[in-house]
Amino acid sequence: MLDKLKVIVGDAHVLTGKDMARYSHDWSQEFSWTPLAVVRPANTADVSAIVKLASETNTPVVPVSGNTNLAAATTAEGALMISLERLNKIREIRPEAKLAIVEAGVILSTLREAVADHGLIFPLTFGAQGSAMIGGNLSTNAGGSNVLRYGNTRDLCLGLEVVLPSGEIMDIMSELHKDNSGYNLKHLFIGAEGTLGIITAAVLKLSPKPRAYATAMVAARSVTGALDLLNRLQAATGGSVEAFEYMPRPYIDIHMSTIQGGREPFDAPHDVNILLEVGATSEQGAALGEDGRPMVAIQLEDTLAALFEDGIIHDAVVAQNEAQRREMWARREAAAEVMFAQGPIINNDIAVPVDKVDAFITMADEAIKQADAQAYPLIVAHLGDGNVHYAVKAPNYSAAVKARTVEIVEECVLSFGGSFSAEHGIGTYKLPSMQRRKNKAALATMRAIKLALDPKSIMNPGKVIPE
Repeated sequence: MLDKLKVIVGDAHVLTGKDMARYSHDWSQEFSWTPLAVVRPANTADVSAIVKLASETNTPVVPVSGNTNLAAATTAEGALMISLERLNKIREIRPEAKLAIVEAGVILSTLREAVADHGLIFPLTFGAQGSAMIGGNLSTNAGGSNVLRYGNTRDLCLGLEVVLPSGEIMDIMSELHKDNSGYNLKHLFIGAEGTLGIITAAVLKLSPKPRAYATAMVAARSVTGALDLLNRLQAATGGSVEAFEYMPRPYIDIHMSTIQGGREPFDAPHDVNILLEVGATSEQGAALGEDGRPMVAIQLEDTLAALFEDGIIHDAVVAQNEAQRREMWARREAAAEVMFAQGPIINNDIAVPVDKVDAFITMADEAIKQADAQAYPLIVAHLGDGNVHYAVKAPNYSAAVKARTVEIVEECVLSFGGSFSAEHGIGTYKLPSMQRRKNKAALATMRAIKLALDPKSIMNPGKVIPE
């Protein structure tokens, strides 16, 4: 089989032994494995040929992009890993249509930089954007900090090119915003984590680049008060709030102790720290006021002043230049580094209705303390869309403690009608949660789809759908 793979992609792109080292563990270093081999195709035809060979030999296949996933979705013991890193071409950028046609191995930050030259943005953004790739973003339906305004990756995709488990290439590279010609097949593959096929290219929606940004750190008196701030700001700016990120006091403390140069966002410490950003795409919002600042920044300061007078916020710092803006964002984007630097943590990526975030955190905190007085939460949240990264540091960490803690958090989440998986995906990490919590009819439907498309179960087996 290795000889046949070398014929397809060349000797240099079939890796075995020590050459597989960087593909043999996840980003967090919590999970490791030994693949059969790692093969690096150069184009969609190569991927098709590799998958056909895998199908003929009943060889399990695990696709991998930037490998920044946090749900152990690329574990590949004894499997053939297909790295899409060489499928890295931006095939086309069409500014008039506000779309880009890209291959799965394009790094997210590379795409963002390329479209910026056309006065556009691909609005997906998160801390790993310098290594995460478009194929992985689509396969996990990645979220990030701009979901509030632009939606998840699913909302940013018009069409796909997919290699099916048979090796057949399915071209649904639609450039249309309206297409009612049968089932919307692209949505089967977005978020499927490579269990139904391998995404090799996509048509992505672009948005106008904001003419001006207004970015601030705000100390709110409570999470509920922060939501009041969000609603007032949305009303004042016509829904132009792009990000609304919550960093509680413990996160700020750990950030300062972990990240070199980390410092307090305000002169005095506060419990509820919010990073917010408003993007003005209109000429009016970007127009300069008498003091030389864009109107969107003046609008933000006026809203903050009113909230200060009403006693809803304690303090606020508005970025006066790009350097200050980047410092504010760096504090939030270091979250994964900050969390995992604490040693073994129990990661919970959950979503609840926006107005239930505060109640969920209160309930979960109390439940965790009751179970283990030494355990404590480490939290950051995309507060604007209700996505809470509720990690738990348990000094008495073990597999049993981890399982019990995850169940405790799940119980709290479901009591508010939430989801145990918001944006990180399922992989293998959340298979027990799927078994316990996912609607049984929904699981049966998922299994039927999997069986229909992948009857040999070679595509990323053991992920997403519990046995």
